[in-house]
Amino acid sequence: MPTPIKLGIIGLGIMGERLLRAALEHAAESVTPVGVWDPAPTAAGRLAGIAGAPRMFATPDAVIAACECLYIAAPPAAHIPLAEAAIAAGRAVFIEKPLATSPAEARGFVARAEAAGARVAVNFPMASSPAVAQLSAWRAGMQAETLDIEVAFPTWPRGWQQAAASWLAKRAEGGFTREVVSHFLFLTRRQLGPLTLLDAKVTYPPGDGAETAIEARLSAGGVPVTLKGSVGTTTKDDHNTWTLNGAIRLRDWSFAERLGADGTWAQAPDALPNEKMRPMVLKGQLAQVAAMTRGETHRLASLREALEVQEIVEAILAA
Repeated sequence: MPTPIKLGIIGLGIMGERLLRAALEHAAESVTPVGVWDPAPTAAGRLAGIAGAPRMFATPDAVIAACECLYIAAPPAAHIPLAEAAIAAGRAVFIEKPLATSPAEARGFVARAEAAGARVAVNFPMASSPAVAQLSAWRAGMQAETLDIEVAFPTWPRGWQQAAASWLAKRAEGGFTREVVSHFLFLTRRQLGPLTLLDAKVTYPPGDGAETAIEARLSAGGVPVTLKGSVGTTTKDDHNTWTLNGAIRLRDWSFAERLGADGTWAQAPDALPNEKMRPMVLKGQLAQVAAMTRGETHRLASLREALEVQEIVEAILAA
C-alpha cells in the first residue's frame, strides 16, 4: 500500500475542519495531516480541541513547505495566491470552489496551472458520492430528456455557516448560487455534458447582500435544464433536489430516489442522511487526493470543470 501523502491545510473554518477530521478519523491510509494555518485568533484553540490534529504553523509558507499536497479552504480571494505559491513549490493543490472572485481571474489561473503541468483538483464532493454513483447506475441506458434543479433555504447563510456570514452573506463573494448551486451544476456537467446558460433572472435585496432568488434555463449536453433557488421558502436548513426525467433524483445531498409505479419516491436501500454520508464522501475524496498527488488517474473535479461551473454561476448572478 502506498505511503499516505502529507496534507497541509490552510483555512480552519467549517470546510477545513471537516476535511481535517475526515483525514484523521476515516482516511489515515490515504493522507497524513502535517500542519494547519489560519489567521483567525480562535483557530488555534479549535485545532487544539481536535484529537490527533497537527500543529498550527506561523505562516502559509510553512505549511506549504511541510506538505506534499495543500488543501485550500480560505475565502475565495485567497485561493489563487495560495495555490500559485504551492504550485511554485512543487506541491499538489486541492482547492475549494469558486476558483477566484471573478471568471477572468479564474481563467488566467487555469491557463497558468495547465501550462505548468500542475497537479490541481477542486473539491466538489459529489465526485465521490455513493448517492451519485447510485443515480448513475439507475440512469444507465436512460435517455436524458429533462433536468430540474431546485434549492431552498430558510435563511442565508445556513444556520451552521453564520460564523462566516461576513463574506457568505455578501454579494461580492458569497450567496447560495456560488456555495450550493455550483455543486449541482458540477453534477449536471458530469452526468449530461457541457453547460450553456440560456437565460436567467436574479433577485437581490437592497445594499450589498447576496441574492435571495434565482431562476435560470440552461442546456447540458443538449438536455434542457431548469434551475430555481430561493431564500425564505422552506423550513429545512437546506433543501435541494436534482431530478432527471421526473423519474430519478438526488434529494437533500445524499438521498438517491426513484419514482415508483404508485407515484411515490423510494430511497435507495443504503441511503443515509447527509451528516452520516459526509464522512464516507470525504474519505473517498481524500483517497482521490492521494492519487492526484502521486500523479495517478483520479475522479476529482478538474480545473476546467470548475471553471465552466464558475462561469455559469457568475453569468447567472450578473443577469
